[in-house]
Amino acid sequence: MSGLRILALLVKELIQMRRDPMTVGVTFLLPVIYLIVFGFAIRTDVRHQSTVVFDQSRSEESRNFLAAMTASGYFDLRCIAWSYDELNERIERGDAKIGIVFPPDLVREANAGHTVPIQAIVDASDSIASTSAIAALTGLGMRVQPVAVRGAPVAAPAYDVRIRAWYNPDAVTAYYMLPALMGIILTITMVLMVSMSIVREREAGTLEQLLVTPLHIWELLVGKILPYIMLGYIQTTICILVALAIFDVPLRGSILLLYALTTLFLLASLTMGLMIASLAQNQLQAGLMSIATLLPGILLSGFMFPREAMPTFFQYLSLAIPMTHYIEILRMIFLKGGGITALYQQSAFLALFTFVFFGTAVRKFKRSVL
Repeated sequence: MSGLRILALLVKELIQMRRDPMTVGVTFLLPVIYLIVFGFAIRTDVRHQSTVVFDQSRSEESRNFLAAMTASGYFDLRCIAWSYDELNERIERGDAKIGIVFPPDLVREANAGHTVPIQAIVDASDSIASTSAIAALTGLGMRVQPVAVRGAPVAAPAYDVRIRAWYNPDAVTAYYMLPALMGIILTITMVLMVSMSIVREREAGTLEQLLVTPLHIWELLVGKILPYIMLGYIQTTICILVALAIFDVPLRGSILLLYALTTLFLLASLTMGLMIASLAQNQLQAGLMSIATLLPGILLSGFMFPREAMPTFFQYLSLAIPMTHYIEILRMIFLKGGGITALYQQSAFLALFTFVFFGTAVRKFKRSVL
């Protein structure tokens, strides 16, 4: 008899699950979509890294070396610098990951059979991308021959690519991962807490009571997220202290700017939680929708796998993820000491996300009242 009762309950639960579109979608569609998307998007071999060149020789030899760099697939020549300072500035701003400097006497030294030094400045704040770039540059220095001696036997490599790794020269993994991990912690806690909290109030009936009060919808939602901003500041402070005190992660930028831009990210994450809460009917749906939203954000944001290694479509898709921009902000402030002039684009994206998510949540909650 017990077995029949359990079987009856099993059939009842299966029927109930079949009637829930969210459960069906999570069970059948989500694994297929995730496996296809991440199977194409996640790569560790970073190619097409943005490169700036300061060519003091302006010769066929330097053009030959640049052609070999482009043909390797690891480098994309994005811009030409007309001075060493301009090259440095472009790398500091993040316009380029690699800087190549050709000496003015390149042709004379190559024709004399000497090994020609070529300086390569590598943004090593992303340890995975910089490792790929350094290996490719070292190999090119061993293989590429000057035009004048091409085909002739050589006793030594024609070029000595001298690497200067900036920001994280020892490729310490903690320097690269911990600032990004701070963003992961914040977005998971903010999105889950605010979405589950509001849906829980809806299930208890207290949210409807608040919605029919003279409070405007936007006032109610702002009041809901303000306490979580305070919690976000506490989490941010804990993460910074742990990163600095235990893992010796450098903080080269302004701590005030870090907190100011963290406020933008907290607002973007919390308003995303509001939007999810406005769409979910119960806590289970809110949790599933949060996970379905956060997992792509984590994997496509550049937290573990460099965005530069992804296909072009997924690089553009990752721009629609708030975490992508906050991780760039964190790494720029922690490792590069970047200021607001280098981070205005990321800041503008976070502000845009906040307005879009909050506006969507307000409209959805208004419809639930009317």
